[in-house]
Amino acid sequence: MLRFKSHSADAVSTKPPRSLSAASLQGNQQSHSASESFRELLDSLSTEQSCNQKLLASLAFALRSFTNLHRFLELVPIVASRLVGVEGALLVPFQVDGRIWRDLLQSLPFDQNHELLRQIASMEAGLNIGFGADPKKLEMMDRMVQRHMIKASIFTTSVVARGKQRGRLYVFDTQSAFPLSDIHRRHLQLVADLAGVAIENDQTLQEIRRHERVDRQLSIGAEIQAQLLPDRCPVIEGVELAARCRPAFQVGGDYYDFMSMRPELIGSSREKSRWAFVIGDVMGKGVPACLLMTMLRGMLRAEVLSGLPPDRILHDLNQLAQVDLEHSHRFVTLFYSDFDPGTRRLRYANAAHNPPLLWRAAQRSVSRLDAPGLLIGLQFDANYGCGSIILEPGDVLLYYTDGVTEAPGLAGDRFGEARLISTLEDACKNALAAQEILDKLFSRLDRFVGIDHQLEDDASMVLLKINDGLTLPTIK
Repeated sequence: MLRFKSHSADAVSTKPPRSLSAASLQGNQQSHSASESFRELLDSLSTEQSCNQKLLASLAFALRSFTNLHRFLELVPIVASRLVGVEGALLVPFQVDGRIWRDLLQSLPFDQNHELLRQIASMEAGLNIGFGADPKKLEMMDRMVQRHMIKASIFTTSVVARGKQRGRLYVFDTQSAFPLSDIHRRHLQLVADLAGVAIENDQTLQEIRRHERVDRQLSIGAEIQAQLLPDRCPVIEGVELAARCRPAFQVGGDYYDFMSMRPELIGSSREKSRWAFVIGDVMGKGVPACLLMTMLRGMLRAEVLSGLPPDRILHDLNQLAQVDLEHSHRFVTLFYSDFDPGTRRLRYANAAHNPPLLWRAAQRSVSRLDAPGLLIGLQFDANYGCGSIILEPGDVLLYYTDGVTEAPGLAGDRFGEARLISTLEDACKNALAAQEILDKLFSRLDRFVGIDHQLEDDASMVLLKINDGLTLPTIK
């Protein structure tokens, strides 16, 4: 019994059953097969991840490198479709005002979606400002895409930058459904975000270029305007003159001038001859206004040499400038006067400009100097009235443009004619010189507007004072 048991034990321990050995071998084979499959899966995922990273890196590099928005947006459908492994993609960008940017519509494949692109480009709602910011209209476009690809699986996401809708991105496959993982969704959103940044960058760049063009125009306009204005007041017998133009942020159409009606004379003979004083303003701003005033300045200087009275000067100037002003859709206000130092007679005519203010030293009061007349360029056969006064010693005449009275204050109100008259009265009562009066007027205007605030329009003032002394102030 003992020997049998021992023999049986030895048999069991040294010769395992055949069936147990086959099961173990089969298990080892299955384990090896599972390991290989898992290793292949990891390799596949690693390859896919590496490929996706390269695609996203290429798109990011293009964003940094491309200056052409169209070329960059062409890549968006390509990268989006390859990231998910689908048939195609569609990008519908929006302009800064929310309208569909028809020139930059992108699709892959293009030929198969040509009709869809045509329908999107011709959407009546898409031509309206604010289309991209209206959720209902975006849903309408989504349904249009879905109807066109009725058998396709479609994934849609918004192209957003700085909280604003910059477009719509669609990926689709007409052959089979494609379940999207969270990683796929994040990748597609990243592509959409890069597209949004590209659109935002391009619009910012265009805005910068527009401002640069405006700055160049303002610089040119400022140079033209500076050349129009005299840099020094002339010496006229018995008269003090002072003048200044305070430019606004934008170049305006202010203009003033002193013109000898006998330019061939020199020295004291010229000082005693008749002079023309003019102040005007072209409606509008920028380079066009400056160019129009340059044209009118040349015409006016030629008319002055004719020696005609002020009403005829404005009548002829209006007819000469009619065609040019009509084409530009602009008008001009102009106050023209001539002065004879020997008689102290001032003749004047007004083409709807702000009437100059006249301080009468004898009466110690201010009145307006005005005459009837229409804007230059408004009516071809317009007639102008002509006035005439004798200026007495101590009298002060202030010419100004509407940039003075229309200047806004810190409280939102305008400087107004009443403040201008009050300041002029105070200065004249103190018997100040012409330049001192002008300095006080501008000082009062600056306090009203605020030292650190910019004028909305040019503010120009010319001051004439009848005085025994002669001065030659520099225009500031």
